[in-house]
Amino acid sequence: MLHINDLHYRIEGRPLFEGATVRVPAGHKIGLVGRNGTGKSTLLRLIAEEIAADNGSISLRPGARLGHVMQEIEDTSQSLLDAVLAADTERLTLLAEAETTQDPNRIGEIHTRLGDINAYDAPARAARILAGLGFSEEDQAQPLSSFSGGWRMRVALAAMLFAEPDLLLLDEPTNYLDLEGTIWLESFLKRYPRTVLIVSHDRDILNATVDGIIHLTDGRLFYYQGGYNQFERQRRERQAQQLAKKSKQEAQRAHMQAFVDRFRAKASKAKQAQSRLIALSKLEPIATVADEHTVPFYFPSPKSLAPPLIVFDDAATGYEEDKPILHNINLRVDPEDRLALLGANGNGKSTFAKFIAGRLPVMNGRRRASKKMVVSYFAQHQIEDLNPRATAYDHLAPMLPDLTEAQLRARLDQYGLSHAKQNTRAEALSGGERVRLVFALMTANPPHLMLLDEPTNHLDVDSREALIHALNEYDGTTVLISHDRHLIETCADRLYVVADGTVSAYDGSLEDYRKGLLDKDRNKDKGDKPKDEAKARRKQGAAARAALVPLKKKIAKLEQDIEKLEREVGLIDKALADPKLYQDSPEKVTLYNKEKAQREDSVKELEMDWIKLQTELEEAMAG
Repeated sequence: MLHINDLHYRIEGRPLFEGATVRVPAGHKIGLVGRNGTGKSTLLRLIAEEIAADNGSISLRPGARLGHVMQEIEDTSQSLLDAVLAADTERLTLLAEAETTQDPNRIGEIHTRLGDINAYDAPARAARILAGLGFSEEDQAQPLSSFSGGWRMRVALAAMLFAEPDLLLLDEPTNYLDLEGTIWLESFLKRYPRTVLIVSHDRDILNATVDGIIHLTDGRLFYYQGGYNQFERQRRERQAQQLAKKSKQEAQRAHMQAFVDRFRAKASKAKQAQSRLIALSKLEPIATVADEHTVPFYFPSPKSLAPPLIVFDDAATGYEEDKPILHNINLRVDPEDRLALLGANGNGKSTFAKFIAGRLPVMNGRRRASKKMVVSYFAQHQIEDLNPRATAYDHLAPMLPDLTEAQLRARLDQYGLSHAKQNTRAEALSGGERVRLVFALMTANPPHLMLLDEPTNHLDVDSREALIHALNEYDGTTVLISHDRHLIETCADRLYVVADGTVSAYDGSLEDYRKGLLDKDRNKDKGDKPKDEAKARRKQGAAARAALVPLKKKIAKLEQDIEKLEREVGLIDKALADPKLYQDSPEKVTLYNKEKAQREDSVKELEMDWIKLQTELEEAMAG
């Protein structure tokens, strides 16, 4: 489907891609991962031909339709439903032609084609996608101009999913979604029948939806099979293998150098010593695969307070007098509690977080809070509200006037902002660096309670792990609102659902909550699907299951062949590890390396065949 060959691209003189090469097979779903700033979004723009490469080539399968979710969608008076329907340009063109053509043959062709592309089901499909992304039936009839930028981004995503391009490019699609929308998108992508390339730092969605990972590092692209967890394991194994090769080469180099040093001046050995010296000069050093360092987060521990921190008794709150949004809230928050708020956007999660922080009035009931409690609040608007022309140091210094410059810089350094970044204007910092700055500012006075509203949106996977470690080491109380399930599962021990105008404890796990949402979505769709479609699916599943026996035999045979080749590679490695080989039989070194390379190439080919057959087997079993 997609071929990237020897790609070179520089931005402001800095190389982003240097000889990057990779292939994406048709029908595969691939995650594109890498540190922030490595060029993932730039690569999507290069593929979409929004910018041009300096050298190399990017090619798609002839005739393939490419879809790239726009960063901004035009602000129009179109309804949400019409905006999504407009993404299928072929359908609109055919419908328009059907109204004007007088040729009965052409009318027949048009209606045949409309049937082939399921054009008559289009409004229902578009409505289901919008509903999955959080838009009610009433919302779908509203003009696009009445929604904020974040919600319009959801509409742009819905439009691209509806259009079903042959290659779908997604750049951090969950950044504008809540947990419910993220779970729905994950389910949708699992069923998506075409090729997907998704940039994401959400390990859950990568583990659940992709069958391959492309890792962008050092300007090159490396393909790994499987989801994110498998990628991490394979990357560690690759690092270990590279380190072993480097150690082996260093031992070889030391052995050759010792021979040269010993016999350089000896006439009978002079030729051999000279030969070893030449070989030594041609021995290219093996680079160690560097383990990318992630700067940790740091949250200072507050002074201890007696429980409870906050108690709500039949409390109600809202923004307009006598119009409470949330009511009948009965909840207690204690020191070191770890809470997560669940519920769709618009149900009041952020409202409740502000109520916890004391930023909204008590309209009914009672809210009791410790007078000594310090509350810090992380929200996306704080990142946007940073003074763009002020440096990180300029932001922090007024908040801690008693600290020296050295102490202030040491504090910023604890949050991963180096001396150079401390003197950089906020507008020139990356999204992840601005997140770190906001954390430094909100914890300048050690908080007893941290309210975190989508704190991971601008963080890469490794930085998210660093945040998780810091939150688990933090001695205070945390309240999380996040679409990142991994963050919630590792940092929260109590779940609350904000829905139907109130807040209630959720007794199940996050996985129970996810399954409940999917079951609800499936039950909603059941009435929309015709019986013959269900019958066709059952027939297709039966055909797939009939292929299980021969598929399993082929897979077993491939596994045996791979295992045999890997044993042979191991024996060759063992032989090459013997220093005597290079002294006694140097001609065998070349032969062994050639045989090893041949076997390793064979293993890669067999593994690709194994993945293809395994995918067929899993699809047959799922059917």
